[in-house]
Amino acid sequence: MRPDSLNPLFTEITKLPGIGPRLGKLFESLAGPRVVDLCWHLPSGIIDRRYAPKLAVAQPGRVATLTLTVGEHQAPPTRRQPYRIYCQDDTGEIELVFFHAKPDYLTRILPPGAQRLVSGKVEVFAGGLQMTHPDRIGTEANRDEIERVEPVYPLTAGLSHNVVVKAAAAAVALAPELPEWLDGPYLAKQGWPAWATALRAAHAPMDEGDLAPENPARGRLAFDELLANQLALMLVRRHQAKRQGRSQRGDGQLRRAVRAALPFSLTGAQEQAVAEITEDMASDSRMLRLLQGDVGSGKTVVALMAMLAAVEAGGQAALMAPTEILVQQHAKTITPLLEPIGLSMEVLTGRDKGAARAEKLARLQSGESALALGTHALFQKDVAFRDLSLAVIDEQHRFGVHQRLDLTAKGRAADVLVMTATPIPRTLMLTAYGDMETSRLREKPPGRQPVDTRALPLARLPDVVAAVGRSLEQGHKVFWVCPLVAESEVVDLAAAEERARELEAQFGAKVGLIHGRMKGPDKDQIMARFATGDVDLLVSTTVVEVGVDVPLARVMVIEHAERFGLAQLHQLRGRIGRGRDPATCLLLYQPPLGETARARLEVMRRSDDGFEIAEEDLKLRGAGELLGTRQSGLPQFRLADLAIHGELLAAARDDARLIMERDPDLKDARGAALRVLLYLFERDAAVKFLSSG
Repeated sequence: MRPDSLNPLFTEITKLPGIGPRLGKLFESLAGPRVVDLCWHLPSGIIDRRYAPKLAVAQPGRVATLTLTVGEHQAPPTRRQPYRIYCQDDTGEIELVFFHAKPDYLTRILPPGAQRLVSGKVEVFAGGLQMTHPDRIGTEANRDEIERVEPVYPLTAGLSHNVVVKAAAAAVALAPELPEWLDGPYLAKQGWPAWATALRAAHAPMDEGDLAPENPARGRLAFDELLANQLALMLVRRHQAKRQGRSQRGDGQLRRAVRAALPFSLTGAQEQAVAEITEDMASDSRMLRLLQGDVGSGKTVVALMAMLAAVEAGGQAALMAPTEILVQQHAKTITPLLEPIGLSMEVLTGRDKGAARAEKLARLQSGESALALGTHALFQKDVAFRDLSLAVIDEQHRFGVHQRLDLTAKGRAADVLVMTATPIPRTLMLTAYGDMETSRLREKPPGRQPVDTRALPLARLPDVVAAVGRSLEQGHKVFWVCPLVAESEVVDLAAAEERARELEAQFGAKVGLIHGRMKGPDKDQIMARFATGDVDLLVSTTVVEVGVDVPLARVMVIEHAERFGLAQLHQLRGRIGRGRDPATCLLLYQPPLGETARARLEVMRRSDDGFEIAEEDLKLRGAGELLGTRQSGLPQFRLADLAIHGELLAAARDDARLIMERDPDLKDARGAALRVLLYLFERDAAVKFLSSG
């Protein structure tokens, strides 16, 4: 149960003064539905209202707080013209200007003859001083509230600066003093304030330095969030280690037969990964391992070896992939390897219907089929296995954690292997996959050529089309990836259709088009024609990002490459250079390039190491953007920035490890405070794994 002391923070945001249902919806989209979400919504800037000059020396362009005597009100003849109020001090005069004014309201807050404090930007117009729509108006009694440094928050449409400032102040005022959960000597060494003091300070910056992520108040809050994350992961991991698994020791017969049928030898990295996975499977604890491999590093074969080990031990294995294209790709790799050993595999996607689907399900339920491969169709309710003992999940970040659990729930103490072709930076590994063991495939299979990558301005499009023509004449296949236009498949599709029409006019029937809104069978047909048939130039939206293997593809053109993230560019480029011939990737960009976009294209030109690229991507974009974390199972950090707080993450990990050694059930005084921390950052699930205390 969440401690009572935190209840004020977990009330709905509409309980704050002045926030009704309409504003509540806007605040929910800005920060979240509860008071605590607004506490985590930190200022991004400041307005300094402490500059309080006389009018004679007021600097135009600066925000100033002026002490004025209100003079004449000049109402305009029509509503379209501004309402003017003339004010002065003993050194000069200024004109206050209001558009769409309500005269009654203005007369009430600025009565002629009264003295008022007025704060806003001073400007010069027609030779005189002017202030349009002052931000703050008050009396001498309000001076402390007005003449101060004011935080500026990120906003959303419909919410004004003033409303958010007031609401955030009200939210922070509800933050209780909480027991100290940080290690005393470490806290002293860092010079950090207590939690509630840090929160108040972070919401009351006095200068630009207070907005920096390294500022003591912000550093403290970031560390708290990272510590909650690391501690929760370790509690989950300990719980998993305790859960009874099943020892799966195969005799190696199937694996030896498949190795003999392979037209190549496994790389050293593949051999090591296979050894780590089979050792995990043989132990009595349940395996939860992440297999990270760069594009084309041979994860599928490693996964197949693990699946065969499960079958040798008498169980069944299932491999789940996020798209039908990727499922078909895996089927193409795996099926020929199973034929010599007499094993069959059921391929199950959303397209399977009726009697054919029923037959596949019957073979899985009876155990006649030991292997299954499919999309999320695999974890639908009517899919049952005789004895699922290994679940392999490809492109893990495309699935949420609950989908992983849905699949493993179909087996008895099933081992889990998750795979990703998107290399993950070390810091994200710690925060997102800290509950897993990890194997990495860093070697490319022998004979793979590096891809020659060049960046060209879009103005050189005619030269690129001509080069593509030469490549087609030489019998090569070409990918042409169209830009990410907007957060809309429809708009992306329009761009792809237009480019396909233009290229068709030049190259005729050799041009094919594939996009995410096509039906599965149509996609498969186009991909088959591209891989082995009469389509030589494939125009595509980013649907080709994962799993497409066309060894004859030698050229890839990516339009508006500056709109793509590094990881995505690297994934796309990985579709070519899969044969033994050299390949070329052309990144077309629209100048002028921003600093980040230029750096991104430079990294792509320089490196084809996915792990190096992932680290650079984290630096350039920050964790929030990376891997599209909003859609994935990755944690969303509100206070920590992994690109900046890497050292704090390492410290949080060390601290969490020490806590688990000394007080694994969080029962001593610091342990009790750490339970509060876990609830504060909504790691409630981890608290459930603690014995009561």
